[in-house]
Amino acid sequence: MLYIFIFVAVVIALYFIIMSQEVFGGMPTGKRLEQMKNSPNFKDGKFWNQHETPQFAEGYSMPKVMFDFFFSKKDPHIKPHHPVISVKTDLKNLPENQDVFVWLGHSSYFIKTDGVSFLIDPVLSSFGSPFKFFNKAFTGADLIKPEDIPAIDYLVITHDHYDHLDFPTVKALKDRVGKVILPLGVGAHLEKWGYSENQIIEEDWGTEVSLKNGCKITYTPARHFSGRKLHRNNTLWTSYVLETPRHKIFLGGDSGYDTHFKMIGEKFGPFDFAVLENGQYNPAWRYIHALPEDVIKASEDIGAKYIFPVHSGKFALALHPWNEPLEMVTKLGQEKNLQILTPKIGEPVDLNIQKYHFGSWWQEA
Repeated sequence: MLYIFIFVAVVIALYFIIMSQEVFGGMPTGKRLEQMKNSPNFKDGKFWNQHETPQFAEGYSMPKVMFDFFFSKKDPHIKPHHPVISVKTDLKNLPENQDVFVWLGHSSYFIKTDGVSFLIDPVLSSFGSPFKFFNKAFTGADLIKPEDIPAIDYLVITHDHYDHLDFPTVKALKDRVGKVILPLGVGAHLEKWGYSENQIIEEDWGTEVSLKNGCKITYTPARHFSGRKLHRNNTLWTSYVLETPRHKIFLGGDSGYDTHFKMIGEKFGPFDFAVLENGQYNPAWRYIHALPEDVIKASEDIGAKYIFPVHSGKFALALHPWNEPLEMVTKLGQEKNLQILTPKIGEPVDLNIQKYHFGSWWQEA
């Protein structure tokens, strides 16, 4: 019994030591917690999706998914065999008046439009997890580092998972960020990491916020989940509608397919551009991560003229081949006559030229 007691005590002590590390962020308290409790999307101590969202699709369970992930035979192309083709763009010296989109790998991207800069879900460290030894970036996909990022007007965060809210990156950028736009509860992490209360814009679905130079952003639903420790859904997840004098852009965030895409399209669309998550999927996760065919349905629902597929190309978080998401969504998009834009990581895309062509670079790695 003594040995069992010692073992349990050691496990508990290790848990608290690990979970007290800065990377795990903070817990909402005070005014922030009260704001969360007043949200119509918050009940029984956590946030909820608009419709019932099981953790796993029918026919799947946690043991089955975990067994497949750790013990099934892996696809030989789950990671690229050669460095991912990417472009090292000098983001600090882009033309002042150029409206540009730059994909930074996975779900990270930079937008500059109407003289205002936005950095969305930047994960610019070499790993997409709380620990350096897990979920390492593909060689070549980690070309752009935090020190390459210029001063940013708005850092935009969709939710607090490690592959979207990266502690090393966000900490490194603190003194180059004007304001941070994020959903309810997530501000607790950034305040723990040194951001001031005055820097943080933290709102609920349906809230419209006026920004610089006539721009505005609206918090819109997504179908996902959240959490950086063992508790799920103690912060909100979101998509955004970004409207500027020249462009209307949908920032999709992580989301399974649901009716919210149609609602957003009817209320805010059509869109000039949509950035939609496409990758790290599994049929078991279809309620919280879009399959390629779901990306196509979502694109049609929101009425997007051009679609940037992201959430791939940098990390292996699922069991599909690393380049399958881009291959599949491009093929399916062509069948529907959709304009799927697939620049290389780091390749600047002029938002005003209206005519684009990108090669199948993902087939070369």
